[in-house]
Amino acid sequence: MTERSDSQDTSKTSSGDHEGATAITAAQSVPRAERIPKRREAGGEVFADPYEWMRDKASERTQRYVSDQNAYFESRTSELHAFRDVLFEELKSHIKETDMSVPVRLHGFWHYTRIMEGQQYAVQCRLPVVDEQDWNPPKVDSADNTPLPGEEIVFDANRESEGHDFFRIGGMDMSTDGRWLLYGTDTTGNERYDFRIRDMQATDETSSAGQGGAADLPEVIEQVSAGAMITPDGGWVFYVKVDDSWRPYSVWRHRVGTDSSLDVEVWTEHDERFWVGVGMSFDECRIVITTGSKTTTEVLTLPVNNPTGAFEVFVPRREGVEYDVSFARFEGAGANGEDIPLALTYHNVLNPNFQVNVIDMRSHKAPYSLTEGVCVVAGSSAGCEASDAVDAGLPIDAPCRRDGNPEILQGARGLGIEGLSMHRHFVTLAYRADSLPHLAVMTKEGAAKNFLAGEAWEFAEITASSSSGRTSGDVAFDGNASQAMFSIGAGGNPSYLTPRMRYSLSSYTNPAQLREYNPATGEDVLLKQAEVPGDFDARRYAERRVWVRVRDGQRVPVSLVWRQGLVPSLDASDERGLTDTTFVSASEGVGGCADFPAGDPARLDLGDQGDTASAMFITAYGAYECSSDPFFSPARLSMLDRGVIYAVAHVRGGGEMGRAWYEQGRRLNKKHTFEDFVDVTAALQEQGIADAKRTVANGGSAGGLLMGAIANMAPHLYAGIEADVPFVDALTSILDPDLPLTVTEWDEWGDPLHDRHVYDYMKSYSPYENIQDAAERQERFGTTQFPKILATTSMNDTRVLYVEPLKWVARLQEPQVGADAIVKIEVEAGHGGASGRYKQWKELALENAWCLAVMGFKD
Repeated sequence: MTERSDSQDTSKTSSGDHEGATAITAAQSVPRAERIPKRREAGGEVFADPYEWMRDKASERTQRYVSDQNAYFESRTSELHAFRDVLFEELKSHIKETDMSVPVRLHGFWHYTRIMEGQQYAVQCRLPVVDEQDWNPPKVDSADNTPLPGEEIVFDANRESEGHDFFRIGGMDMSTDGRWLLYGTDTTGNERYDFRIRDMQATDETSSAGQGGAADLPEVIEQVSAGAMITPDGGWVFYVKVDDSWRPYSVWRHRVGTDSSLDVEVWTEHDERFWVGVGMSFDECRIVITTGSKTTTEVLTLPVNNPTGAFEVFVPRREGVEYDVSFARFEGAGANGEDIPLALTYHNVLNPNFQVNVIDMRSHKAPYSLTEGVCVVAGSSAGCEASDAVDAGLPIDAPCRRDGNPEILQGARGLGIEGLSMHRHFVTLAYRADSLPHLAVMTKEGAAKNFLAGEAWEFAEITASSSSGRTSGDVAFDGNASQAMFSIGAGGNPSYLTPRMRYSLSSYTNPAQLREYNPATGEDVLLKQAEVPGDFDARRYAERRVWVRVRDGQRVPVSLVWRQGLVPSLDASDERGLTDTTFVSASEGVGGCADFPAGDPARLDLGDQGDTASAMFITAYGAYECSSDPFFSPARLSMLDRGVIYAVAHVRGGGEMGRAWYEQGRRLNKKHTFEDFVDVTAALQEQGIADAKRTVANGGSAGGLLMGAIANMAPHLYAGIEADVPFVDALTSILDPDLPLTVTEWDEWGDPLHDRHVYDYMKSYSPYENIQDAAERQERFGTTQFPKILATTSMNDTRVLYVEPLKWVARLQEPQVGADAIVKIEVEAGHGGASGRYKQWKELALENAWCLAVMGFKD
């Protein structure tokens, strides 16, 4: 049962040197979890876990503890409700609550979404295509709710979600003629979806669809993975079941119009490291199964005109080889005017940062080799574990120069290839360089010419520019585009036949634009500019990329965003946008994992940083090769307008600088992720940019593991930490192969169950097992300071189980630790938190109110 302590003031031990930096006071009572030690035997050791009993989700003890923690959270944050409401209204004032997307053409319809003020979810709509030759989207007024002539509602999530506290769509697919809609829904947050088939031409006006002319068929495919597909003719559905560990592993076939009990299993993945997905090839000629672990993939295909046939492997799997394949053709490019059928293989057989080979499929029938054909683009292997002869011994950020690469890639640093897509009229190339995403395009005619001539493909990069005399590839952007860092990517091009490329771009300070580029003419048209209502002017804000040299000598990119005139230390410099400025962190003494030296405690006191140091909100992810790229957020404005610096540490473990960046922050290199974040924080504070007494860190999921680690390693650098669905009991989870995700995660973290070295390494950083009592912090760091903690979790989360943050918070709340920790537990939600935009905004406003209060802001 849950025990409750007497009234206790923890402000001195939890605040330490940062005392007075927050308006949040200690509550009258803290839930004390009962200690019931459970033995965990692994790695030749026995660990007595006092809080493992919380894993029993259905037990009365756990349910009572969850209720007590939520009540404690409410009591601790009740004084923030007024501040939350202010931030919520500020956020709403910067969002166009009634809006409409630009229609996208697919087959015989223009598809778009409407979102209306007061509604939680978007409404999917469509219009029939009137002129087959007209690819110009219908003109829409995003502020007008009046249906367009011929408009049809495809799916209204507001209606469908009625009666459910949680609602999320797990995929939608439509037959070519637009009659059969396949859709999946999750109403608990466990990421298991019930798929239904809707007849959009039904005549039953009282159907379950809630609209005339549409009705669901009686069959339901229950509790399966997201991403099912329907064949173009609407006759068959392919979907993926999950095993007892909730791993998508088995592909099934369903005949539309029959009971799901008659479905047939068509393929099964027996390797527990692999996850399975099924979908349609871009040319809609093949059904494709993709199965993959963190390091190895395999693709199987089946002609769509033979849905009951057997899938064939495109290239057999090979340990450590990742690949994908798409199919296209060079129309009329053959010697006699015939089409040239193509297979485009994207793989890392020869290059860890991937390359793309184009195979002329006339040369022979399957099977094919990934490396045959023509390599049209390849990344840099500099700094990678498997560097080739060209890049051996070079650092990660060495300029990449490769024979055969397009000219625009020569000299790029941290070059990683992310994909090549071929449409009827153009070819797009997505790649990473200098820590940012890039996009290039060329005509299909030009690609065919280069391919047949054996020449380097002549891609042109699409860039953002504020210059009035821009070239055909540049984009005019109002505001401060020349001093910004942009994310750019192709999107909204679902049809192979589309003659023009749609793409979007945005930065930390520039709201997103959706544009359309014609590679044949160079014409670039703005289709939609994201509107930010209220008193917003992008020119008031600034962004800057700097670098921090961390303890092992590596340079780590850092993005800084602020409102000009409110941050003296950053305003003093004229540098904006991408810079090469490098700060060096005096990282001695900021270590904190078991094998890191504590250094000289006297150095840990940053002292009075003067009037130039500002409050800072610093965040990172650093795992799975996921990159934290620039994006605009209306919610961020409330922080920036109060003088807070928004910082993103692009730590190793992510993919910002390519595969080597990821390799240096995973498995037995994982501590680099934590060290990078700590050293970046310390450098910004040592430079007088950020005030340690007003620095709050944030990360979620694997980024939550980062938060737990840095709290133990360098508690003196942070006034507060918000850890969302944090992976803080990593060792316990990765030791249990019966838990969801565990076996497939061994490629990311290592296998501590069978490798003692991995066990020892993970034990040295796993946050839950490395929490220090106040006396230990005093001895190690010369201060009892520990950041205030806000953790969030959901009871139905299947990615990071609720038990991890609950155990972590229970340990932090122990009197001898003395941490000021609270946890918000969603009862009806999953890994992504609550559903519905207003609910999400309200939650975000409360979390931001807590962060700002820790920084010392009261309103």
